[in-house]
Amino acid sequence: MSHRPDEDIRDSDFDCLVFIGRFQPPHLGHLAVIHEALKRARQVIVLIGSAWQARSLRNPWHYEERQHMLRSAFDGEDNDRLEIVPLLDALYNNDVWVRDVQRKVRDIASPDRARLPRIGLIGASRGQSSYYLSLFPQWESVSVPLVESISASHIRERLFRSVASAEDYLSTNASHDLPPGVVGGIQNFLEAEPYQQLVEEQRLLDQYHSAWDQAPYPPIFVTVSAVVVQSGHVLLVRRTAAPGKGLFALPGGFINPHERLLDGCLRELRERIRLKVPEPVLKGSLRAQRLFDEPHRSWRGRTLAEAFYFALRPEQQLPQLKPVKGGDHARWVALADLEPEGLFEDHFFIIQNFLGLPADYAGA
Repeated sequence: MSHRPDEDIRDSDFDCLVFIGRFQPPHLGHLAVIHEALKRARQVIVLIGSAWQARSLRNPWHYEERQHMLRSAFDGEDNDRLEIVPLLDALYNNDVWVRDVQRKVRDIASPDRARLPRIGLIGASRGQSSYYLSLFPQWESVSVPLVESISASHIRERLFRSVASAEDYLSTNASHDLPPGVVGGIQNFLEAEPYQQLVEEQRLLDQYHSAWDQAPYPPIFVTVSAVVVQSGHVLLVRRTAAPGKGLFALPGGFINPHERLLDGCLRELRERIRLKVPEPVLKGSLRAQRLFDEPHRSWRGRTLAEAFYFALRPEQQLPQLKPVKGGDHARWVALADLEPEGLFEDHFFIIQNFLGLPADYAGA
């Protein structure tokens, strides 16, 4: 369908306007979009993306924290018209993500006087609108001017550079970017253990980047990951240091200069995990491989991961994992126990891609 110009849209009300974002953190630019949506629609649906992700420098706050910060910026009457719901990413399958958005909006949007609701997608100019509209042609578009001076990524940089940097920002510039309730929520967050872990990750990241300061081009890293599955379990390692300390991750690592990708993956399983499966059996169990290249997938920067899916024959006993001194703490994890917020970077989505796990997360 064709979209009306914004001037025509202003003359009529929508039944429902949809705003999709990560809100890391919610800032005054986001609020400008939501306030405009409340003016034009009976009902506003805010879909908070990257829900149930593990904390990281890109996604520091959990869904519940972001929902609370957003609601703190509106009065009771506006909150009654706001539906704020979580949205799980589907990094490597746009169709799954679009279906999830469609379903959530369909289930929430209420008809008006027994007719189909008029639904629109609202966003900031040069922001999400142009991309999302290509995925939702059945909805009309509403574009709100972008608040040029506010950037969530710049806010996060100030907050996680150091405790001193965060305190200075909150005392001097935060009121220009953030509503008071969000400032209060962030101040409380500064006293929590997750904040200290993220500050440590930022320090490590700065050191990592400084090693490449003199490179003529930004580096692109190539890694390998192993998705080894047997009898309803997947082989994972528990990270023992930052970044992602305490999270599960797929076995893998950087390739050596003179080895092929599959050889690098098998080496990681042999040397770091000590998986007690002969290499010929592993090679015979290889079912698929794929390159995972979402630009923001890794804390290091541009990092490509070639993942290999090994489906081992079902057995009563899972293969033994011999501990390696100084190596990763590997274990078999039941597929039913996999949770997005418990896995490092995009590893949940890599597993999901190979195994066809349902996109709907129980937390929804």
